[in-house]
Amino acid sequence: MLPTSRNETTANLSVPPSKEPNKLFKFLNSKKVVPYLFVSPFIISFLIFTVYPAIQAIIMSFQSVLPGQIEFIGLRNYTRVFNPTFYKALSNTSIYVIFTVVILLILPIILAVLLDSKIVKFKTIFRASLFMPALASTIVSGMVFRLMFGETDTATANQILNWIGLESVDWRYNAWSGMFLLVLLCSWKWMGVNILYFLAALQNVPKELYEAAEIDGASAFKKFVFVTLPFLKPVTIFVATISVINGFRMFEESFVFWEAGSPGNIGLTVVGYLYQQGIQQNDMGFGAAIGVVLMLIIFIVSFIQLILTGAFKKEGQ
Repeated sequence: MLPTSRNETTANLSVPPSKEPNKLFKFLNSKKVVPYLFVSPFIISFLIFTVYPAIQAIIMSFQSVLPGQIEFIGLRNYTRVFNPTFYKALSNTSIYVIFTVVILLILPIILAVLLDSKIVKFKTIFRASLFMPALASTIVSGMVFRLMFGETDTATANQILNWIGLESVDWRYNAWSGMFLLVLLCSWKWMGVNILYFLAALQNVPKELYEAAEIDGASAFKKFVFVTLPFLKPVTIFVATISVINGFRMFEESFVFWEAGSPGNIGLTVVGYLYQQGIQQNDMGFGAAIGVVLMLIIFIVSFIQLILTGAFKKEGQ
């Protein structure tokens, strides 16, 4: 074996030893840690803006909160919650939830199937136009609806009624018409969003199933019932769940029609009652108790709904 030359030895000594990779960087770049780093902004914001306020609201519901004075009073706020006004607000909210869930499930499914079919032309224009109401502010949209459904004979809705031979309606001062305005505003605003949900789900329905159904002589209605609807079930459960939650927490629609309060509380909702007592009457402890009760109602109703729709069942059961 030949001896190593002086130049080669000098070159080997001049090369600095390779540095070991940074252990912290290697740890953060590992497959086990990277997913948590990506979701950490959501987790942190959820803890700060959702979990922490919820915990503080629960604590506040057991307190009497006055300017410069906080006192624990036990369950006294909860005993005050269940009163005729709260029951009226809960009744109004429940009716609103039932109507909006039914409308925002049935009509979007039908319209989505029509938009996905070959019958409708200019599908892109229709999809964009249906989504536009969701971009508008609820307050701005509500003010437009309030002008359209005004109490005077010159309001748009009353002009139409007079044109077909019917009398004008005091839209914001009757129980049925007030609920009609709330449901109409909500349906108009969120119809397009739900249609897009169902349109996305329709893209996952295998075309081979429709072809097989046609070979077996199935009608369009049977293909809709036995092929389309089963594939729309996950999205249907999702839309129904968010519609229930958004229905119970509805406030802006009611506020834009009756800022200072509706006659006979025909437009009062649970969140509106919370705002009335907690903010306007400065009874924060009582308002927090109403919020906690509402949270429990939403949780119970959503849980029952998910059980009835089979959301917790495993595939094949």
